[in-house]
Amino acid sequence: MVRQDNPSRAMTNPNQSFVKAVRDRVAEVVVGQDTVVERMMIALLTGGHLLLLGVPGIAKTLLVNAIAKAVALQFSRVQFTIDMLPSDILGSEILDQSTSQFRTHKGPVFTNLLLADEINRAAPKVQSALLEAMQERKVTIGNTSYPLPVPFLVIATQNPIEQSGTFELPEAQLDRFMLCHRLTYPTSTQEEEVLRRQLKMGLKRTEAGAVAKTAFDMIVGEPVCRVSDLVSAMEAVQKVHVSDVFMKHCVEFVRLTRNHPAIELGCSPRAGLAIVQAARARAYVFERDFVVPEDLFELAEDVVLHRVRLTYEALAEGRQPASVLEELLKTLG
Repeated sequence: MVRQDNPSRAMTNPNQSFVKAVRDRVAEVVVGQDTVVERMMIALLTGGHLLLLGVPGIAKTLLVNAIAKAVALQFSRVQFTIDMLPSDILGSEILDQSTSQFRTHKGPVFTNLLLADEINRAAPKVQSALLEAMQERKVTIGNTSYPLPVPFLVIATQNPIEQSGTFELPEAQLDRFMLCHRLTYPTSTQEEEVLRRQLKMGLKRTEAGAVAKTAFDMIVGEPVCRVSDLVSAMEAVQKVHVSDVFMKHCVEFVRLTRNHPAIELGCSPRAGLAIVQAARARAYVFERDFVVPEDLFELAEDVVLHRVRLTYEALAEGRQPASVLEELLKTLG
């Protein structure tokens, strides 16, 4: 499989303005992080779930807020803590004393975009409460199943450095995230722009006093797109051509993760599905109506690394998943 640059052939689809409109609105609030915005667009366009790994303070929560407001999505944020219960996310049945009947109280999961902030701080039983919602887009409360609003996706954040008071996400849940993107620090130029913008924000005044504005106060104005625009763009993504050759390479790539001597746990078939669907959306974002090998190579890290586990021997030798992935890509290339 030979890597190649993105072809110049453009997609002639009026729905393409959706991508530009959302990106421009997010750029008004967040400096840089273009790759993260691209991954969020892929998640939106495919309905796939996204896990964001990064240290505090690099705009993970701000990005999700900005995306949700730009597209007029129903948005819920849940701050995961060690004392949470599954009912805090899903909802519960409550006895109405006036009627002596149970009524259903729906939790924050009944939304279009759920931000699961610091998801690894919750106990395993709370993390598992999201499994049905993420896979089947429905929630069971009591003896009744309730469909979730559509579109529905989970964007979760996690601090990969701090381990105190955290629980490692189980493989079953990690596998349900289409992409896991690792955020990096902004460049020095971008960080200077962040400071420059902060100095211009001023105060937010109330009747009782005032408080310094933050970047969250910049998420204002009407949405630039509606859910109907998102649906139209999703329909366009479904028309992006995926060749038989590309699918064969995806299958070969996934199977390589199961046979490498340094990998104890390889990718499930969900990885191949994630590559194909994400490649379609990436092609649409880059104004193509077909996928190219570059899509696979660019998305491989986000699709694969959270799904594989190295052997004890490989870890003892100091090997890293990223270096093993690079070996696999060289084999494929």
